[in-house]
Amino acid sequence: MQDIRIVDTTLRDGEQAAGIAFNSEEKILIAKMLDRVGVSEIEAGIPAMGIDEQKTISQILALGLKARILTWNRLKIEDIKASLDCGANFVHVSAPVSDIHIGYKLRKSRKWVLENLKKVVYFARERGCQVSVGAEDASRAEFSFVARFAETARDAGAERLRYADTLGVLNPFTARDRVLNLIEATGVEIEFHAHNDFGMATANTLAAIRGGAGLISTTVNGIGERAGNASMEEVERALEKLYSCPIGLNIHLLPVLSLIVARAANRLGRSTQEPGLKRKDIC
Repeated sequence: MQDIRIVDTTLRDGEQAAGIAFNSEEKILIAKMLDRVGVSEIEAGIPAMGIDEQKTISQILALGLKARILTWNRLKIEDIKASLDCGANFVHVSAPVSDIHIGYKLRKSRKWVLENLKKVVYFARERGCQVSVGAEDASRAEFSFVARFAETARDAGAERLRYADTLGVLNPFTARDRVLNLIEATGVEIEFHAHNDFGMATANTLAAIRGGAGLISTTVNGIGERAGNASMEEVERALEKLYSCPIGLNIHLLPVLSLIVARAANRLGRSTQEPGLKRKDIC
């Protein structure tokens, strides 16, 4: 199997779960721990959310972590400007590609999406940013349009496409085939982003890797919008134990990271404690 890189979105998609709102200190600590665990990339948040989010992202960027730090942006120049104000030089631009999202969420057309995709990616690239592009709701979109979207992103200067199963409607067989066919049709590097609405986020992620996805989107403890995202811990263990494909994460620190995120997300009862865990051990 190919080399696999983790793009962790605990600080962005993970925080979109109901009842979760990390404070700045928690986000910085989680970012440090993700880096120590060994993830390749950390999606640090959404600068367009406001000043407080921008300050936290700026602090994370200033930590000098080994992991690449990226910010999440809508298909808007204003969002890219907010990321630039944080000091970001790696931005993720997300846009709907299914007709239902384009029509009812954006109230726009496919043509509008492609034209604005080029504008936003060009804008970011001209200002020295590396760009990842996300195909939101790709699993419910027409394949030919997803391919055209991927090619438009590539030609504008994006380094890869995030194929998002936004509503978690894929199964492992279709996940593998969609990724495989998209790579064969476009040659674009694929990151796979799974949601767990039908309990198959981990299985679909493993299948997408079989289809050729070299990057996988995860969250710690599988937290995320609605039923959550693919769990970093599950994916890592499955790759190593089922496929003999270790991805270089520090498994001894994974329980500590899991506990930190669970506490920050208010997902632990008062009786669930780790008496041996001290702040000096994790900072």
